[in-house]
Amino acid sequence: MSDIEEIKAAPADRMRRLAIIIVVVAGVLAVYGIWTRIASVSNLGKEAGDTAIPRVQVISPEPGPESQTLTLPAEIDAWYQAPIYAQVSGYVSVWLKDYGALVKRNDPLARIETPALDAQYAAAKANLDAVKARFHLADLTAQRWSALSGTAAVAQQDVDVKRADAAAQKAEVTVAEQNLAHYQALTTFKTVVAPFDGLVTDRRTNVGDYVTAAGGDASGHGAATPLFSVADIDQLRVFVSVPQTFQYILKPGLTAKVTLPQAPGKLLEAHFLTTANAVVPTTRTVVTELQIDNKQHELWPGSYANVHLTFAGDPNILILPEQALLFRAQGMQVALVDDHNRAHLRNVGLGQNLGLDVQITSGLKSTDRVVANPPLGLLDGQEVKIVQPVAGYRPTSEQPTKPWNNPPPTLGPPQ
Repeated sequence: MSDIEEIKAAPADRMRRLAIIIVVVAGVLAVYGIWTRIASVSNLGKEAGDTAIPRVQVISPEPGPESQTLTLPAEIDAWYQAPIYAQVSGYVSVWLKDYGALVKRNDPLARIETPALDAQYAAAKANLDAVKARFHLADLTAQRWSALSGTAAVAQQDVDVKRADAAAQKAEVTVAEQNLAHYQALTTFKTVVAPFDGLVTDRRTNVGDYVTAAGGDASGHGAATPLFSVADIDQLRVFVSVPQTFQYILKPGLTAKVTLPQAPGKLLEAHFLTTANAVVPTTRTVVTELQIDNKQHELWPGSYANVHLTFAGDPNILILPEQALLFRAQGMQVALVDDHNRAHLRNVGLGQNLGLDVQITSGLKSTDRVVANPPLGLLDGQEVKIVQPVAGYRPTSEQPTKPWNNPPPTLGPPQ
């Protein structure tokens, strides 16, 4: 072949080689694309299957706390508290004690002008004088007729009549004396006094007000208004309704810490006093009365408070977080994880609710691995994947420092 022919054949060979290279590259790219698609589909299948496996956190049951604290709302009442009603009808001439006044027993609170009572008292005194005069005359007459008894001057029947008349007049004197004593006693109520040492918590009267006697009749109080209310607050009663399940802790020696919303960092100690020894059917609670000293009058009757009752727990009873429980038709259940990462549902018995945790009385051992956050649709025997729990998830592992470890001595504004 001549040089001219070789020069003409060279471009054709390059084109063939270039075409072959393009075909090879296209084939490689096609194979790679097919392989990557197959790998992606396979990976997607694996990821979908892995995603379908529930992720769960596993915990172990823990012993119950050695002590428990029950926080309940309570109401603070005065040791003694009495509404003071008027015992006589009349007009208030002056009131002597106002809201918040400290009073002693028999201290005057107000005075009442009673014109009608004064007139009745004067009439009773006059009536007694008249009755005494009639009795004196009847007694003298009976004595004279008695001296003539047995003679022909008088008949025995007349003597007996005079003696009987004297006895009747004596009885009239007794009635008149009692009537006078009644009005005299009522006049002492013209001054309204404090029944005991305490504090005036209410005053509902003013000078010139007409007040009606409430008397000792309870039905009369409905139409009468108390003039004052007096409370003894040197000691206070704290009333708290304790759930029936904690009835066993209500016994002498029980102490409690009392906090008020206006001073959450301040604590006072209250002591068990008594219970109603009966359960309120509507609430299934036991009305419990505690006693608290209030010599400095820092607490006021009628206040709302929180009572923290601390009592011994039972470490032998296992506890779990409430999130670990499953409410199923078969009853209360928990999910356990075996060595092959399979979930198994088990019925358990519940004890007391401890707030974030609950006591497990049956169906669980301390070595069991319990799903801490079981999905609602978890099935028995289903495969699960264990993940690390979030730090601080388990509330029972970190007991908060109780605010009453170092209580301040007095109650005052929060600092």
